[in-house]
Amino acid sequence: MNKDFKEAFEKTKIAGLIAAGALDEVNKIVKAGVSTDKIDKVCYEYINDHQAYSAPLFYRGFPKSCCTSPNHVVCHGIPSNKILKDGDIVNVDVTAFKDGWHGDTSRMFKIGEISIKAENLINTTYEAMMKAISIVKDGVHLGDIGSTIQQHVEKKGFSVVQDFCGHGIGETFHKEPNILHYGKKGDGEMIKAGMIFTIEPMINFGNYETKILNDGWTAVTRDKSLSAQFEHTIGVTKNGCEVFTQSNKTI
Repeated sequence: MNKDFKEAFEKTKIAGLIAAGALDEVNKIVKAGVSTDKIDKVCYEYINDHQAYSAPLFYRGFPKSCCTSPNHVVCHGIPSNKILKDGDIVNVDVTAFKDGWHGDTSRMFKIGEISIKAENLINTTYEAMMKAISIVKDGVHLGDIGSTIQQHVEKKGFSVVQDFCGHGIGETFHKEPNILHYGKKGDGEMIKAGMIFTIEPMINFGNYETKILNDGWTAVTRDKSLSAQFEHTIGVTKNGCEVFTQSNKTI
């Protein structure tokens, strides 16, 4: 690996594994009857126990350590005393900040028995993210990522949220480039080895349009249809990419 970005990759992976570990802890407790505040507490404590900091906490005034986005919430849901119930789906988005570097990831959780349509939406969203990750390497265009996601998602009859996107990450939480989850092959900036960014498609069962609630954070589907999201932080190499937020139970 090029020595210029070896350290960046190593430090991002350390932060990324802590973030993934927090989601593994959530997986142990998430069920009907659990509040989203409880999820937030688990994430905060796990990250803190690993000598890291929850980057969302107080970021631009955000009041919690993670985002919890159930059902028709697209992203940036604020943990609260809301109780999850059987049939719900919920995205939990965490970012660990460790030794000056960020690792950002999110995952969908199923509460009890969920509907077939919710299952299909979750599976399609995950597949879209992984298909996009599989094409990333030095020399492809950012538009190739969006095109790969959009084609897979729309073929299944779902829609890609256009109001939010992935982002560059590293010593800064959010930076250039923006990673759109829709677009045309060959469009946009060319990806270079050493770049670190997130791929985090938000996919709606219905229309792609969203709106922000009065709290200034919570984004929901305008048509109240279900929404799903997955996210990984990756580093671009000459011939592919490395996923820094893949679950690793040994950390």
